Amino acid sequence: MRLRLREFRFRTGPHEHRVVQPRWPLRHTSLTAPDPIGMLRGDHDGLNRLAGLFSFAAYSRHTIVHIPLRDGVPPDEGWGERVDLVLAHHTLGLRPSQWPELRRKLRNSSPLTVRTDEARTARDAVSWRGRRERADVRDELRHITHARTFFLFGNRDVFAETATDFAHAAGWGPRQKGVVKGHSVLMAGLPLVQPPGGGHPVEVLICFKPYPPYAHFRRPGESATRPRRPAAAP
Repeated sequence: MRLRLREFRFRTGPHEHRVVQPRWPLRHTSLTAPDPIGMLRGDHDGLNRLAGLFSFAAYSRHTIVHIPLRDGVPPDEGWGERVDLVLAHHTLGLRPSQWPELRRKLRNSSPLTVRTDEARTARDAVSWRGRRERADVRDELRHITHARTFFLFGNRDVFAETATDFAHAAGWGPRQKGVVKGHSVLMAGLPLVQPPGGGHPVEVLICFKPYPPYAHFRRPGESATRPRRPAAAP
């Protein structure tokens, strides 16, 4: 996939930071932080681009991926305050408390176009699934919500696996029952680290939802125009 991004590079003291954003917003994609359940709803374009952005994040250990989602088209269902999304590797050492200061510095950007390797992403996702049940494996998506932003911290393998979840949702979501009427359809869930002490599982549900007007939505393979009605009998 080819991703068109905006790249920001700046320093704070001795540290240099690299932040990338989608060049154009994901207008019909929204995210609410888990409390304990969050919801990410998106159309085909939004979910497909999120798949690419998670794939890019998987192989960009020194880059913060910032996906603004608060100011898109408000969903016509659901609950909770909308938040932005930030992806970063554990090893980068990003603290959520730093983010408001870093976000204020996102002023002068340069255009950036990258290509993701879906085959490599799929291989790493399969490799991760094959070993994640081992007792010594601790690679999981860690999360925190701060400053109206939902942070996901992971590594190459868990970001790659999540990229394939979004790709599946983008590809198969339009084929599900009910979507032609505007209903959202649950396609996957983010495998988050659970807090100690039990209780309701914390999770973010990934849903496909076409954007209105729903009468214009067509499943893949359907004609882009409605057939004419038969003429009335004389």
